[in-house]
Amino acid sequence: MILYQLINHLFLMDAQFFKNLSPLYETIMELPAAFTSRTQALLGDEWPSFEQSLLETPPVSIRFNPAKRPIFPSECDAAVPWASHAYYLKERPVFTLDPLFHAGCYYVQEAASMFLEQVVRAHLAEPAKVLDLCAAPGGKSTQLISVLPEGSLLVANEVIRSRAAVLGENLLKWGDSCTILTNNDPTDFGRQGAFFDAIVADVPCSGEGMFRKDPAAIREWSLSHVQLCAERQRRIVADVWPALKSGGLLIYSTCTYNREENEDNIQWICKELGAEIVEEPHRLMPHRTRGEGFFIAAVRKTSSETRTKKPPKTQAHPRPASFPYSFLHSPQDWTILTHNQEFAAIPSLHESDYHSLSQHFKILSAGVPLGTIKGKDFVPAPALALSSALDLPAFPVWELNYTEAIRYLRKETFAEIPSALPKGIVLVAYQTVPLGFIKNIGTRANNLYPSEWRIRMSLQNDFPTI
Repeated sequence: MILYQLINHLFLMDAQFFKNLSPLYETIMELPAAFTSRTQALLGDEWPSFEQSLLETPPVSIRFNPAKRPIFPSECDAAVPWASHAYYLKERPVFTLDPLFHAGCYYVQEAASMFLEQVVRAHLAEPAKVLDLCAAPGGKSTQLISVLPEGSLLVANEVIRSRAAVLGENLLKWGDSCTILTNNDPTDFGRQGAFFDAIVADVPCSGEGMFRKDPAAIREWSLSHVQLCAERQRRIVADVWPALKSGGLLIYSTCTYNREENEDNIQWICKELGAEIVEEPHRLMPHRTRGEGFFIAAVRKTSSETRTKKPPKTQAHPRPASFPYSFLHSPQDWTILTHNQEFAAIPSLHESDYHSLSQHFKILSAGVPLGTIKGKDFVPAPALALSSALDLPAFPVWELNYTEAIRYLRKETFAEIPSALPKGIVLVAYQTVPLGFIKNIGTRANNLYPSEWRIRMSLQNDFPTI
Protein backbone atom coordinates (compact mmCIF):
# COMPACT_ATOMS: atom_id res chain seq x y z
CA MET A 1 0.00 0.00 0.00
CA ILE A 2 2.81 2.40 0.84
CA LEU A 3 4.41 1.70 -2.55
CA TYR A 4 1.15 2.52 -4.32
CA GLN A 5 0.91 5.81 -2.43
CA LEU A 6 4.52 6.71 -3.13
CA ILE A 7 4.23 6.13 -6.88
CA ASN A 8 0.97 8.05 -7.08
CA HIS A 9 2.45 10.98 -5.15
CA LEU A 10 5.52 11.11 -7.36
CA PHE A 11 3.37 10.99 -10.49
CA LEU A 12 1.36 13.97 -9.35
CA MET A 13 4.49 15.89 -8.42
CA ASP A 14 6.60 15.30 -11.54
CA ALA A 15 6.02 13.19 -14.63
CA GLN A 16 9.68 12.21 -14.91
CA PHE A 17 9.48 10.25 -11.65
CA PHE A 18 6.45 8.36 -12.96
CA LYS A 19 8.13 7.66 -16.29
CA ASN A 20 11.12 6.11 -14.53
CA LEU A 21 8.92 4.01 -12.25
CA SER A 22 6.35 3.02 -14.88
CA PRO A 23 7.69 -0.56 -15.37
CA LEU A 24 7.50 -1.14 -11.61
CA TYR A 25 3.95 0.25 -11.53
CA GLU A 26 2.91 -2.16 -14.29
CA THR A 27 4.13 -5.19 -12.38
CA ILE A 28 2.23 -4.42 -9.17
CA MET A 29 -1.21 -3.41 -10.53
CA GLU A 30 -3.60 -6.16 -9.49
CA LEU A 31 -7.27 -5.76 -10.30
CA PRO A 32 -9.94 -7.11 -7.93
CA ALA A 33 -11.22 -10.48 -9.13
CA ALA A 34 -14.86 -9.39 -9.00
CA PHE A 35 -14.10 -6.29 -11.06
CA THR A 36 -12.29 -8.41 -13.63
CA SER A 37 -15.11 -10.91 -14.07
CA ARG A 38 -17.81 -8.21 -14.27
CA THR A 39 -15.91 -6.04 -16.72
CA GLN A 40 -14.96 -9.04 -18.88
CA ALA A 41 -18.67 -9.79 -19.19
CA LEU A 42 -19.32 -6.16 -20.12
CA LEU A 43 -16.57 -5.93 -22.75
CA GLY A 44 -16.38 -9.46 -24.16
CA ASP A 45 -13.60 -9.75 -26.74
CA GLU A 46 -12.39 -6.25 -25.91
CA TRP A 47 -11.19 -7.26 -22.45
CA PRO A 48 -7.53 -8.02 -23.38
CA SER A 49 -7.15 -4.61 -25.04
CA PHE A 50 -8.79 -2.92 -22.08
CA GLU A 51 -6.57 -4.73 -19.58
CA GLN A 52 -3.46 -3.79 -21.52
CA SER A 53 -4.51 -0.15 -21.64
CA LEU A 54 -4.52 0.00 -17.83
CA LEU A 55 -0.78 -0.68 -17.86
CA GLU A 56 0.00 2.27 -20.10
CA THR A 57 1.08 5.71 -18.91
CA PRO A 58 -2.03 7.93 -18.61
CA PRO A 59 -2.20 10.76 -21.16
CA VAL A 60 -2.04 14.37 -20.01
CA SER A 61 -4.44 16.89 -21.50
CA ILE A 62 -5.23 20.57 -21.07
CA ARG A 63 -7.98 22.90 -22.23
CA PHE A 64 -7.20 26.53 -23.09
CA ASN A 65 -9.28 29.45 -21.88
CA PRO A 66 -10.78 31.08 -25.01
CA ALA A 67 -11.43 34.30 -23.07
CA LYS A 68 -7.71 34.87 -22.44
CA ARG A 69 -4.66 35.26 -24.62
CA PRO A 70 -4.23 32.21 -26.89
CA ILE A 71 -1.22 30.08 -26.08
CA PHE A 72 0.13 26.94 -27.70
CA PRO A 73 2.85 25.33 -25.60
CA SER A 74 5.52 23.35 -27.39
CA GLU A 75 4.49 20.38 -25.28
CA CYS A 76 1.18 20.08 -27.21
CA ASP A 77 0.91 16.83 -29.15
CA ALA A 78 -2.55 16.50 -30.74
CA ALA A 79 -5.99 18.00 -30.37
CA VAL A 80 -8.65 16.28 -28.24
CA PRO A 81 -11.17 15.45 -30.99
CA TRP A 82 -14.35 15.99 -28.98
CA ALA A 83 -13.47 19.28 -27.23
CA SER A 84 -12.64 22.81 -28.35
CA HIS A 85 -9.29 24.39 -27.43
CA ALA A 86 -8.16 21.06 -25.90
CA TYR A 87 -4.89 19.26 -26.49
CA TYR A 88 -2.88 16.28 -25.34
CA LEU A 89 0.65 16.97 -24.14
CA LYS A 90 3.72 15.04 -25.17
CA GLU A 91 4.71 14.78 -21.51
CA ARG A 92 3.57 16.14 -18.18
CA PRO A 93 5.30 19.43 -17.30
CA VAL A 94 5.49 20.91 -13.83
CA PHE A 95 2.29 22.96 -14.02
CA THR A 96 2.97 24.54 -10.63
CA LEU A 97 5.90 26.41 -12.12
CA ASP A 98 4.01 27.83 -15.10
CA PRO A 99 2.71 31.36 -14.42
CA LEU A 100 0.18 31.03 -17.27
CA PHE A 101 -1.42 28.11 -15.44
CA HIS A 102 -1.97 30.30 -12.38
CA ALA A 103 -3.25 33.10 -14.63
CA GLY A 104 -6.10 30.87 -15.80
CA CYS A 105 -4.92 30.56 -19.39
CA TYR A 106 -5.62 26.83 -19.35
CA TYR A 107 -7.01 24.07 -17.16
CA VAL A 108 -5.53 20.61 -16.71
CA GLN A 109 -8.44 18.25 -17.35
CA GLU A 110 -8.79 14.56 -18.13
CA ALA A 111 -9.60 14.28 -21.84
CA ALA A 112 -12.52 11.84 -21.65
CA SER A 113 -14.44 14.07 -19.24
CA MET A 114 -14.29 16.87 -21.83
CA PHE A 115 -16.93 14.97 -23.85
CA LEU A 116 -19.40 17.04 -21.84
CA GLU A 117 -19.02 19.71 -24.53
CA GLN A 118 -20.63 17.47 -27.16
CA VAL A 119 -23.74 16.91 -25.04
CA VAL A 120 -24.08 20.59 -24.13
CA ARG A 121 -23.76 21.80 -27.72
CA ALA A 122 -26.27 19.21 -28.92
CA HIS A 123 -29.02 20.11 -26.46
CA LEU A 124 -28.50 23.67 -25.18
CA ALA A 125 -28.81 26.17 -28.01
CA GLU A 126 -30.33 29.08 -26.09
CA PRO A 127 -29.13 31.00 -23.00
CA ALA A 128 -29.82 28.88 -19.93
CA LYS A 129 -29.61 28.82 -16.16
CA VAL A 130 -27.37 25.84 -15.41
CA LEU A 131 -26.42 24.15 -12.14
CA ASP A 132 -23.15 22.21 -11.93
CA LEU A 133 -24.14 20.26 -8.84
CA CYS A 134 -20.94 18.44 -7.85
CA ALA A 135 -18.54 20.92 -9.37
CA ALA A 136 -15.18 20.63 -7.54
CA PRO A 137 -12.42 20.92 -8.52
CA GLY A 138 -13.77 22.84 -11.51
CA GLY A 139 -12.98 21.05 -14.76
CA LYS A 140 -16.55 20.76 -15.95
CA SER A 141 -17.52 24.19 -14.62
CA THR A 142 -14.75 25.96 -16.53
CA GLN A 143 -15.67 23.95 -19.62
CA LEU A 144 -19.33 24.87 -19.25
CA ILE A 145 -18.36 28.53 -18.99
CA SER A 146 -16.62 28.24 -22.34
CA VAL A 147 -19.32 26.33 -24.25
CA LEU A 148 -22.69 27.49 -22.88
CA PRO A 149 -24.58 29.94 -25.11
CA GLU A 150 -23.80 33.60 -24.47
CA GLY A 151 -26.08 35.05 -21.83
CA SER A 152 -26.21 31.86 -19.75
CA LEU A 153 -25.79 31.79 -15.97
CA LEU A 154 -23.76 29.03 -14.31
CA VAL A 155 -24.22 28.13 -10.64
CA ALA A 156 -21.24 26.00 -9.59
CA ASN A 157 -21.91 24.13 -6.35
CA GLU A 158 -19.84 22.01 -4.00
CA VAL A 159 -21.21 20.65 -0.74
CA ILE A 160 -17.81 20.08 0.96
CA ARG A 161 -16.41 23.44 2.08
CA SER A 162 -12.72 22.59 1.57
CA ARG A 163 -13.42 21.42 -1.96
CA ALA A 164 -15.58 24.49 -2.56
CA ALA A 165 -12.52 26.64 -1.79
CA VAL A 166 -10.52 24.85 -4.50
CA LEU A 167 -13.43 25.21 -6.91
CA GLY A 168 -13.67 28.90 -6.11
CA GLU A 169 -9.99 29.48 -6.80
CA ASN A 170 -10.21 27.76 -10.18
CA LEU A 171 -13.33 29.67 -11.16
CA LEU A 172 -11.86 33.04 -10.17
CA LYS A 173 -8.71 32.31 -12.14
CA TRP A 174 -10.78 31.31 -15.17
CA GLY A 175 -12.12 34.86 -14.98
CA ASP A 176 -15.77 34.57 -16.05
CA SER A 177 -18.34 36.97 -14.60
CA CYS A 178 -21.54 34.98 -15.28
CA THR A 179 -20.83 32.45 -12.52
CA ILE A 180 -22.08 32.06 -8.96
CA LEU A 181 -20.29 29.77 -6.50
CA THR A 182 -22.45 28.05 -3.86
CA ASN A 183 -21.81 25.70 -0.97
CA ASN A 184 -25.07 23.75 -0.54
CA ASP A 185 -26.53 20.27 -0.27
CA PRO A 186 -28.60 18.98 -3.23
CA THR A 187 -31.69 19.02 -0.99
CA ASP A 188 -31.32 22.79 -0.59
CA PHE A 189 -31.82 23.27 -4.33
CA GLY A 190 -34.66 20.77 -4.52
CA ARG A 191 -36.45 22.42 -1.63
CA GLN A 192 -36.81 25.69 -3.54
CA GLY A 193 -38.45 24.16 -6.60
CA ALA A 194 -37.96 24.56 -10.34
CA PHE A 195 -35.33 27.14 -11.28
CA PHE A 196 -32.74 25.61 -13.63
CA ASP A 197 -32.98 24.87 -17.34
CA ALA A 198 -30.22 22.27 -17.01
CA ILE A 199 -28.39 20.43 -14.25
CA VAL A 200 -25.00 18.77 -14.70
CA ALA A 201 -24.50 15.98 -12.16
CA ASP A 202 -21.02 14.45 -12.29
CA VAL A 203 -21.87 12.29 -9.32
CA PRO A 204 -19.44 10.67 -6.86
CA CYS A 205 -18.75 7.12 -8.03
CA SER A 206 -16.65 4.00 -7.45
CA GLY A 207 -13.92 5.40 -9.72
CA GLU A 208 -13.26 2.36 -11.89
CA GLY A 209 -12.35 4.65 -14.77
CA MET A 210 -9.48 6.13 -12.75
CA PHE A 211 -7.71 2.89 -11.82
CA ARG A 212 -4.52 3.60 -13.76
CA LYS A 213 -4.30 7.19 -12.47
CA ASP A 214 -5.30 6.55 -8.87
CA PRO A 215 -4.17 3.29 -7.23
CA ALA A 216 -6.25 4.19 -4.18
CA ALA A 217 -9.37 3.63 -6.31
CA ILE A 218 -8.32 0.00 -6.79
CA ARG A 219 -7.85 -0.56 -3.07
CA GLU A 220 -11.22 0.98 -2.23
CA TRP A 221 -13.20 -0.92 -4.86
CA SER A 222 -15.67 -3.63 -3.81
CA LEU A 223 -19.10 -4.83 -4.89
CA SER A 224 -20.61 -3.31 -1.77
CA HIS A 225 -18.95 0.02 -2.58
CA VAL A 226 -20.41 -0.07 -6.09
CA GLN A 227 -23.88 -0.65 -4.64
CA LEU A 228 -23.39 2.11 -2.08
CA CYS A 229 -22.35 4.54 -4.82
CA ALA A 230 -25.32 3.63 -7.01
CA GLU A 231 -27.74 4.26 -4.16
CA ARG A 232 -26.07 7.54 -3.25
CA GLN A 233 -26.20 8.70 -6.87
CA ARG A 234 -29.95 8.05 -7.02
CA ARG A 235 -30.45 9.94 -3.78
CA ILE A 236 -28.46 12.93 -5.06
CA VAL A 237 -30.45 13.11 -8.29
CA ALA A 238 -33.78 12.64 -6.49
CA ASP A 239 -32.90 15.39 -4.01
CA VAL A 240 -32.06 17.96 -6.69
CA TRP A 241 -34.73 16.86 -9.20
CA PRO A 242 -37.37 19.43 -8.10
CA ALA A 243 -34.90 22.23 -8.95
CA LEU A 244 -35.01 21.25 -12.66
CA LYS A 245 -37.74 22.84 -14.75
CA SER A 246 -40.17 20.60 -16.60
CA GLY A 247 -38.59 20.04 -19.99
CA GLY A 248 -35.18 20.76 -18.49
CA LEU A 249 -32.05 18.75 -19.17
CA LEU A 250 -30.17 16.53 -16.71
CA ILE A 251 -26.66 15.61 -17.84
CA TYR A 252 -25.51 12.64 -15.76
CA SER A 253 -21.93 11.40 -15.72
CA THR A 254 -19.53 9.16 -13.80
CA CYS A 255 -15.93 7.98 -14.16
CA THR A 256 -16.85 4.34 -13.73
CA TYR A 257 -17.79 1.36 -15.95
CA ASN A 258 -20.42 -0.79 -14.23
CA ARG A 259 -24.09 -0.72 -15.24
CA GLU A 260 -25.42 -0.14 -11.71
CA GLU A 261 -23.95 3.35 -11.53
CA ASN A 262 -24.61 4.14 -15.19
CA GLU A 263 -27.34 2.63 -17.41
CA ASP A 264 -29.33 1.24 -14.50
CA ASN A 265 -29.41 4.66 -12.82
CA ILE A 266 -30.47 6.36 -16.05
CA GLN A 267 -33.37 3.92 -16.38
CA TRP A 268 -34.29 4.50 -12.72
CA ILE A 269 -34.35 8.28 -13.23
CA CYS A 270 -36.62 7.94 -16.26
CA LYS A 271 -39.01 5.52 -14.56
CA GLU A 272 -39.13 6.86 -11.01
CA LEU A 273 -38.61 10.60 -11.47
CA GLY A 274 -40.19 11.14 -14.87
CA ALA A 275 -37.78 11.68 -17.77
CA GLU A 276 -36.92 10.55 -21.29
CA ILE A 277 -33.49 9.84 -22.72
CA VAL A 278 -32.38 12.48 -25.21
CA GLU A 279 -28.68 11.59 -25.38
CA GLU A 280 -27.92 7.90 -25.50
CA PRO A 281 -25.21 6.84 -23.05
CA HIS A 282 -21.61 7.28 -24.18
CA ARG A 283 -18.82 5.16 -22.76
CA LEU A 284 -15.30 6.41 -23.23
CA MET A 285 -12.75 3.75 -22.31
CA PRO A 286 -8.95 3.84 -22.35
CA HIS A 287 -8.57 1.08 -24.96
CA ARG A 288 -10.95 2.86 -27.36
CA THR A 289 -10.04 6.51 -26.86
CA ARG A 290 -7.05 8.44 -25.58
CA GLY A 291 -8.25 9.11 -22.06
CA GLU A 292 -9.60 7.50 -18.92
CA GLY A 293 -12.98 5.88 -18.26
CA PHE A 294 -16.04 8.12 -18.53
CA PHE A 295 -19.80 7.64 -18.84
CA ILE A 296 -22.25 10.36 -19.84
CA ALA A 297 -25.93 10.50 -20.78
CA ALA A 298 -28.69 13.11 -20.83
CA VAL A 299 -32.39 12.95 -20.01
CA ARG A 300 -35.16 15.50 -20.38
CA LYS A 301 -37.56 15.98 -17.49
CA THR A 302 -41.15 15.10 -18.32
CA SER A 303 -42.63 15.44 -14.84
CA SER A 304 -43.74 18.87 -13.64
CA GLU A 305 -42.60 20.85 -10.62
CA THR A 306 -43.65 24.20 -9.21
CA ARG A 307 -41.64 26.57 -7.08
CA THR A 308 -42.37 25.83 -3.42
CA LYS A 309 -41.42 29.31 -2.30
CA LYS A 310 -41.59 32.59 -4.11
CA PRO A 311 -38.66 34.68 -2.93
CA PRO A 312 -39.43 38.19 -1.76
CA LYS A 313 -38.69 41.04 -4.11
CA THR A 314 -35.38 42.65 -3.36
CA GLN A 315 -33.71 45.82 -4.47
CA ALA A 316 -30.22 46.02 -5.93
CA HIS A 317 -27.59 47.58 -3.71
CA PRO A 318 -26.97 51.20 -4.68
CA ARG A 319 -23.77 51.96 -6.52
CA PRO A 320 -21.36 53.84 -4.20
CA ALA A 321 -20.55 57.26 -5.60
CA SER A 322 -16.86 56.87 -4.73
CA PHE A 323 -16.43 53.51 -6.45
CA PRO A 324 -13.93 53.55 -9.34
CA TYR A 325 -16.38 52.05 -11.80
CA SER A 326 -14.05 52.31 -14.78
CA PHE A 327 -12.29 49.12 -13.68
CA LEU A 328 -14.62 47.09 -15.94
CA HIS A 329 -15.49 47.05 -19.61
CA SER A 330 -18.94 48.39 -20.57
CA PRO A 331 -19.87 50.02 -17.22
CA GLN A 332 -23.53 50.20 -18.14
CA ASP A 333 -23.80 46.40 -18.15
CA TRP A 334 -22.90 45.90 -14.48
CA THR A 335 -24.61 46.08 -11.09
CA ILE A 336 -22.45 46.81 -8.04
CA LEU A 337 -23.00 44.84 -4.84
CA THR A 338 -21.63 45.87 -1.45
CA HIS A 339 -21.20 43.96 1.80
CA ASN A 340 -19.06 45.07 4.75
CA GLN A 341 -17.14 47.48 2.53
CA GLU A 342 -16.43 44.73 0.01
CA PHE A 343 -17.45 45.35 -3.57
CA ALA A 344 -18.40 42.98 -6.37
CA ALA A 345 -19.96 43.41 -9.79
CA ILE A 346 -22.47 41.13 -11.46
CA PRO A 347 -23.82 41.39 -14.99
CA SER A 348 -27.10 43.32 -14.79
CA LEU A 349 -28.55 40.61 -17.01
CA HIS A 350 -28.36 38.21 -14.03
CA GLU A 351 -29.15 40.62 -11.22
CA SER A 352 -32.63 39.27 -10.46
CA ASP A 353 -31.39 35.67 -10.53
CA TYR A 354 -28.58 36.55 -8.14
CA HIS A 355 -30.95 38.11 -5.63
CA SER A 356 -33.33 35.16 -5.93
CA LEU A 357 -30.54 32.68 -5.27
CA SER A 358 -29.07 34.73 -2.43
CA GLN A 359 -32.32 34.37 -0.48
CA HIS A 360 -31.90 30.62 -0.12
CA PHE A 361 -28.36 29.50 -0.84
CA LYS A 362 -24.91 30.01 0.62
CA ILE A 363 -23.15 32.11 -2.01
CA LEU A 364 -19.36 32.15 -1.63
CA SER A 365 -18.68 34.41 -4.61
CA ALA A 366 -20.52 35.88 -7.57
CA GLY A 367 -19.58 37.81 -10.66
CA VAL A 368 -16.37 39.80 -10.35
CA PRO A 369 -14.98 40.51 -6.86
CA LEU A 370 -13.70 44.07 -7.06
CA GLY A 371 -12.05 44.83 -3.73
CA THR A 372 -12.34 46.32 -0.28
CA ILE A 373 -12.36 49.81 1.21
CA LYS A 374 -9.75 50.12 3.98
CA GLY A 375 -9.78 53.60 5.43
CA LYS A 376 -9.17 55.92 2.50
CA ASP A 377 -7.60 53.21 0.37
CA PHE A 378 -9.21 50.85 -2.11
CA VAL A 379 -7.52 47.42 -2.14
CA PRO A 380 -8.43 45.50 -5.31
CA ALA A 381 -9.46 41.86 -5.11
CA PRO A 382 -6.93 39.45 -6.64
CA ALA A 383 -9.74 38.04 -8.78
CA LEU A 384 -10.21 41.42 -10.45
CA ALA A 385 -6.80 41.09 -12.09
CA LEU A 386 -7.75 37.67 -13.45
CA SER A 387 -11.19 38.62 -14.71
CA SER A 388 -11.79 38.80 -18.46
CA ALA A 389 -14.00 41.83 -17.69
CA LEU A 390 -11.06 43.91 -16.40
CA ASP A 391 -10.41 47.12 -18.30
CA LEU A 392 -6.61 46.85 -18.52
CA PRO A 393 -5.87 50.60 -18.89
CA ALA A 394 -7.42 51.12 -15.44
CA PHE A 395 -4.06 50.25 -13.76
CA PRO A 396 -0.40 50.80 -14.53
CA VAL A 397 1.21 47.49 -15.54
CA TRP A 398 4.53 45.92 -14.57
CA GLU A 399 5.53 43.18 -17.00
CA LEU A 400 7.45 40.49 -15.08
CA ASN A 401 10.02 38.08 -16.45
CA TYR A 402 9.75 34.40 -15.57
CA THR A 403 11.82 34.51 -12.38
CA GLU A 404 9.96 37.57 -11.14
CA ALA A 405 6.62 35.92 -11.92
CA ILE A 406 7.54 32.88 -9.83
CA ARG A 407 8.64 35.16 -6.99
CA TYR A 408 5.33 36.97 -7.20
CA LEU A 409 3.35 33.70 -7.11
CA ARG A 410 5.38 32.68 -4.06
CA LYS A 411 4.16 35.94 -2.48
CA GLU A 412 7.64 37.34 -2.01
CA THR A 413 8.23 41.03 -1.36
CA PHE A 414 9.94 43.03 -4.11
CA ALA A 415 12.64 45.29 -2.73
CA GLU A 416 13.49 46.67 -6.17
CA ILE A 417 10.94 47.73 -8.76
CA PRO A 418 11.19 49.86 -11.92
CA SER A 419 11.57 53.54 -11.03
CA ALA A 420 9.05 54.49 -13.72
CA LEU A 421 6.19 52.75 -11.93
CA PRO A 422 3.90 55.14 -10.06
CA LYS A 423 3.14 54.68 -6.39
CA GLY A 424 -0.03 52.90 -5.47
CA ILE A 425 -1.74 49.86 -6.97
CA VAL A 426 0.05 48.26 -9.93
CA LEU A 427 -1.11 45.32 -12.05
CA VAL A 428 1.59 42.70 -12.60
CA ALA A 429 1.58 40.55 -15.72
CA TYR A 430 3.55 37.77 -17.35
CA GLN A 431 3.67 37.58 -21.15
CA THR A 432 0.99 40.31 -21.11
CA VAL A 433 -1.38 38.13 -19.04
CA PRO A 434 -2.38 39.62 -15.65
CA LEU A 435 -1.34 37.69 -12.54
CA GLY A 436 -2.43 40.02 -9.73
CA PHE A 437 -1.61 43.27 -7.95
CA ILE A 438 1.17 44.86 -5.93
CA LYS A 439 1.18 48.10 -3.94
CA ASN A 440 4.17 50.24 -4.77
CA ILE A 441 5.10 52.26 -1.69
CA GLY A 442 8.31 53.61 -3.18
CA THR A 443 11.02 51.80 -1.21
CA ARG A 444 9.47 48.39 -1.89
CA ALA A 445 6.36 46.75 -3.28
CA ASN A 446 3.89 44.88 -1.10
CA ASN A 447 2.77 41.65 -2.74
CA LEU A 448 -1.06 41.43 -2.77
CA TYR A 449 -1.24 37.84 -4.05
CA PRO A 450 -3.50 35.73 -1.77
CA SER A 451 -1.62 33.69 0.82
CA GLU A 452 -3.89 30.71 0.25
CA TRP A 453 -3.00 30.68 -3.46
CA ARG A 454 0.76 31.05 -3.17
CA ILE A 455 2.97 28.31 -4.55
CA ARG A 456 5.55 26.61 -2.35
CA MET A 457 7.65 25.12 -5.11
CA SER A 458 10.80 26.85 -6.33
CA LEU A 459 13.52 26.27 -8.91
CA GLN A 460 16.95 25.06 -7.88
CA ASN A 461 19.46 24.02 -10.54
CA ASP A 462 16.63 23.88 -13.10
CA PHE A 463 14.72 21.26 -11.11
CA PRO A 464 11.67 21.83 -8.91
CA THR A 465 12.14 21.54 -5.18
CA ILE A 466 9.52 21.64 -2.45
